Amino acid sequence: MTRSLLGVFEEDATAISNYMNQLYQAMHRIYDAQNELSAATHLTSKLLKEYEKQRFPLGGDDEVMSSTLQQFSKVIDELSSCHAVLSTQLADAMMFPITQFKERDLKEILTLKEVFQIASNDHDAAINRYSRLSKKRENDKVKYEVTEDVYTSRKKQHQTMMHYFCALNTLQYKKKIALLEPLLGYMQAQISFFKMGSENLNEQLEEFLANIGTSVQNVRREMDSDIETMQQTIEDLEVASDPLYVPDPDPTKFPVNRNLTRKAGYLNARNKTGLVSSTWDRQFYFTQGGNLMSQARGDVAGGLAMDIDNCSVMAVDCEDRRYCFQITSFDGKKSSILQAESKKDHEEWICTINNISKQIYLSENPEETAARVNQSALEAVTPSPSFQQRHESLRPAAGQSRPPTARTSSSGSLGSESTNLAALSLDSLVAPDTPIQFDIISPVCEDQPGQAKAFGQGGRRTNPFGESGGIIKSETEDSILHQLFIVRFLGSMEVKSDDHPDVVYETMRQILAARAIHNIFRMTESHLLVTCDCLKLIDPQTQVTRLTFPLPCVVLYATHQENKRLFGFVLRTSSGRSESNLSSVCYIFESNNEGEKICDSVGLAKQIALHAELDRRASEKQKEIERVKEKQQKELNKQKQIEKDLEEQSRLIAASSRPNQASSEGQFVVLSSSQSEESDLGEGGKKRESEA
Repeated sequence: MTRSLLGVFEEDATAISNYMNQLYQAMHRIYDAQNELSAATHLTSKLLKEYEKQRFPLGGDDEVMSSTLQQFSKVIDELSSCHAVLSTQLADAMMFPITQFKERDLKEILTLKEVFQIASNDHDAAINRYSRLSKKRENDKVKYEVTEDVYTSRKKQHQTMMHYFCALNTLQYKKKIALLEPLLGYMQAQISFFKMGSENLNEQLEEFLANIGTSVQNVRREMDSDIETMQQTIEDLEVASDPLYVPDPDPTKFPVNRNLTRKAGYLNARNKTGLVSSTWDRQFYFTQGGNLMSQARGDVAGGLAMDIDNCSVMAVDCEDRRYCFQITSFDGKKSSILQAESKKDHEEWICTINNISKQIYLSENPEETAARVNQSALEAVTPSPSFQQRHESLRPAAGQSRPPTARTSSSGSLGSESTNLAALSLDSLVAPDTPIQFDIISPVCEDQPGQAKAFGQGGRRTNPFGESGGIIKSETEDSILHQLFIVRFLGSMEVKSDDHPDVVYETMRQILAARAIHNIFRMTESHLLVTCDCLKLIDPQTQVTRLTFPLPCVVLYATHQENKRLFGFVLRTSSGRSESNLSSVCYIFESNNEGEKICDSVGLAKQIALHAELDRRASEKQKEIERVKEKQQKELNKQKQIEKDLEEQSRLIAASSRPNQASSEGQFVVLSSSQSEESDLGEGGKKRESEA
């Protein structure tokens, strides 16, 4: 608005300069050419008549001035045939005032305009250098020099701007003086020259000229008074504006307003020029309803930068620059990274866009509504009495069995739960003082060793260009299901129960409230890969697995009942070496309107895993039956072999057990020790066979 108004003043100054140059040339002809004095006077009269046709943007008293000049034009027309050249008087009374205005006042405007442009460019250069200060390699000396440069250039620009504006305002008075004084001098010179012919100049004309002289003096006094007032205003503004020259003011002196629904100011916008290169352009941004508008310097009006209804905004680190934040549209297809000038502007822009994203600006009193919403967020960390009473009223009777719930429908509304479900009090869901983890931590599930891995574990690379929800096939994994989603981690906290969806709802409420209270806008974006074995969080840049959640440990998952972008799940893990000492942690994420789809994918993965487990157990049982049959067959074959050996031994015993019968050579048949042992073994085998 200031630069647009400045453009109007500059246009007016250009019009004044053009007009005064023409008037100067006309009066110069009177001075140069005595023989053409009549023609020059006629041209002057003509130009005075055309004043009313001029369109000065700031011509507030054009009617009075036009009528006065019209009167002068008539008088000059009458005297044009009688004028003779008095070069000295015309030079002193007519040419000097208009020449002084042209050479001094108009050139002063041009000089101040150039100085203001140079100061503005120096300020832009200082701001760009300040914006490029390193956040990681912070150097106090460089920072002090850059801050001092910003302070000096901003102060210089402000002072030059105020003097420039003062000169533009004064030009309106000088324009009147420069128009009237030459004419007055001209007429006085004519009166002096035609002293003897005063019959052409009656008393009425003298009275008119006296009134004009009085008006000129009044205008001069008014101009001097305004100049004094403006000088005092400049001094007061210099003292009052000194803290504003610092690019990053003290937040204790200038507190952050978190209830804004409209904001405007300069931001640096990041524009990618290649795969790894980018540029930063400083533009003026402002909000208009649910739209973020941008306007470059010199543009007549602003253009649409992004629709920020239902968008997401968060602070990000970008190219080692401070105070950066990212805006992502509701469908996730468009995002923009902007940089604020100070920490105060950084937080106010994030809060304002967050309030607009909630469509608070549509209410009758947007700032009051935003204040109530923020106050509700501050109070949200304590359990709501009405919410707790509702749970107590729905508490099941003693001894009533409660079936575990592993999957919750995301289409229900809060307060519409059936009374046959387990309704727990808030204290039994989440402890009031439970710490919240806003960074990703590694889960541990000892029931599935080899599946739960530490944070930062390398994993397989997934398709970085795969669309959300698309199925990704890999030759290195045998899992039937592979679905990829874009998610942002909001937080996690330990919960006391893991068998009711209210656990997830209450965790969402407390994490969102804590983020609002502590001004935590940063979120880690990842790719969530759903398989039949586990859930994986994958870094979208490096494609390295950040975190692995074993699917058997995921015992509960649910979507927010109103905001379908929010979803969460509960992970049951072992908190020690003992498997009986279990703890439950609830993880909350934000997606691109795919909360229900993610929960459906997790449910499908658990069903596939359940069927796979049943098939595996059936296969193992079948193998066990086959092993038992094979073992029985081996035992049967062994028994048959033993029976054959016994029959053979029986024949030998029968042949050798004839009573005291000697052979023809007078010898006896004696059993060997090995035959005796085989005989004992045969009797033992018969005994075992009879027992069987």
